Amino acid sequence: MVGVESERAEKLMSKLYKPFLLNNFRVIFMDIPSAEMTKYAANSMLATRISFMNDIANLCELVGADVNMVRSGIGSDTRIGRKFLYPGIGYGGSCFPKDVKALIKTAEQNGYTMRVLSAVEEVNELQKGALFDKLVKQFNGNIEGKNIALWGLAFKPETDDMREAPSLVLIDKLLEAGCHVRVYDPASMEECKRRIGDIVYYACDMYDAVLDADVLMLVTEWKEFRLPSWAVIKKTMAQQIVLDGRNIYDKKEMEEFGFIYSCIGK
Repeated sequence: MVGVESERAEKLMSKLYKPFLLNNFRVIFMDIPSAEMTKYAANSMLATRISFMNDIANLCELVGADVNMVRSGIGSDTRIGRKFLYPGIGYGGSCFPKDVKALIKTAEQNGYTMRVLSAVEEVNELQKGALFDKLVKQFNGNIEGKNIALWGLAFKPETDDMREAPSLVLIDKLLEAGCHVRVYDPASMEECKRRIGDIVYYACDMYDAVLDADVLMLVTEWKEFRLPSWAVIKKTMAQQIVLDGRNIYDKKEMEEFGFIYSCIGK
């Protein structure tokens, strides 16, 4: 009887979803535990790819390799593909961190250890401090009193979501080290105020953020940050240093503009 009811349910679901999937009709039926595991495993796999590339990027910096070349090379292998191979300063948001943690916890409750995902989570948390580490290195540890501008607060573009955002970790580290922090994000200013209050300067726009700044940190790759007026920025900054956490600028071009430039994995 259970099998008959299950078959009826499958036919009903197929009929319900088919109009929305006419060009690529694909409905997979499975039991509830498998469906739940599939959802968590999918996001955890993507998180794993991100942390793997960040680990590779950090090694590239040490050995003199270019992570963009490495990414293009391994991405050309059809078994791997090109998606989610972009290095940066870690993932955030609601899905990836939550689902990685959920699998780790589920494993613990069942007497098992998710060693790979534990490493994924560890790498991601460390990566959120990558720009801070570059800042410390740039000034030989003497960063107290420095004015630091952050472009981007949300964990990704086109959202005001700051859950598990790298910007929050970065702001904490900068303030603890005695830096003055100026921030701008096209969508997340109010959300940032709600989370941390007035402990940073909230700029009117991207150019206000870099006024008298010693260093500009690119944290979120919003479209409006991709083609700024570098001539204006160069004049308004106290020092011309750019730390790119999303690798959206070209090193050669930035140096031609007169900036000291550093990104992830080069």
